Amino acid sequence: MNNTAPPVPQRPTPVGILSPMMWIERGWDDLRANPLPGLAHGLVLTLFGWLLVWVARDQFWLLVGAFSGFLIVAPVLATGLYHISRERMVGRKVGLAEVLTLWRSFDGRLVRFGLLLGLAGTGWVLTSAGLITVWSPVSIQKPVDFLQHVVLVREVGLFEAWLLLGALLAAPVFASSVVALPLLVDKKHVSVHQAVTTSWRAVADHPAPLVWWAVLIAMLVGLGMLTGLVGLIVAIPVIAHASWHAYCDLTGPQSAASMSPN
Repeated sequence: MNNTAPPVPQRPTPVGILSPMMWIERGWDDLRANPLPGLAHGLVLTLFGWLLVWVARDQFWLLVGAFSGFLIVAPVLATGLYHISRERMVGRKVGLAEVLTLWRSFDGRLVRFGLLLGLAGTGWVLTSAGLITVWSPVSIQKPVDFLQHVVLVREVGLFEAWLLLGALLAAPVFASSVVALPLLVDKKHVSVHQAVTTSWRAVADHPAPLVWWAVLIAMLVGLGMLTGLVGLIVAIPVIAHASWHAYCDLTGPQSAASMSPN
C-alpha cells in the first residue's frame, strides 16, 4: 500500500523529563492516524497472552516464565509499527500488507536480538525462582500460593526483594533495547552490538527522562494487564509508536527524519 498523506512536520527535540509524555502523545496520534496495523498487532499479542494464561493458569513458574518472555519479546514483535511511524513522518501511510512484507524479509539482526531478550527473560525466571524457593517458608506451586504467601504476607521482605530483583534485572534489558530496536529497523547497516551500544549511550546521556519512560511503559502495560489483557490491544501499539519517537529524539540528527532509512 503506498497512499500518500500530508507530511507530518517533526524534528528531534531536546530530551527532558516531560519528553516521555510527548512520546506517548505522538504514539497515540500515530495510532489514530493509522489504527488497523497497530490494533492488529495489539489484538494478536493479547490473544497470545490469553493463550499463555489458559495453558499455565495453575502452574505459577510456568506462568511467570511465559509472561516474562512474552513481555520482553513483545517489543520485537511490534517492530513493524516503528516502520509505520517512520513513514508517517515523511508523509506516507503504510498498510498492514507492507508491515507483513517487512516481517517476511526476516531480518536476522532482529531474530538474534529477540533470542537475547528471551535468554534474559529465562534468566529472570530462574533467578526469581531461586530467591522465592530459598526465602519462602512454603512451597510456591500455583499463582494463588504466590498471592497468599508472598504478596499478601504482613512481613516486609520477600515480596519487596522480589520486586527489587525484577527491577535490577529489567534495567539492563531496557537500557539495551530502548533505542536499539527502532535503530535496527531504521538502519539496515547497523549491527546488534552497535545498536545496543547506542542504546546504552542514550540512557547514560538522559537517565532521568528514560527512567520516567520505563515507569510509564510499566504503568501502561500494568493497566493493560489489569483489564484482563484487553487494554494491551491499545497499549502495545501506543507504546510501540511512542518508542519510535523516543528513538528519534534520543538520536537527534541521526534519526530517520533526517537520514535515508538504509
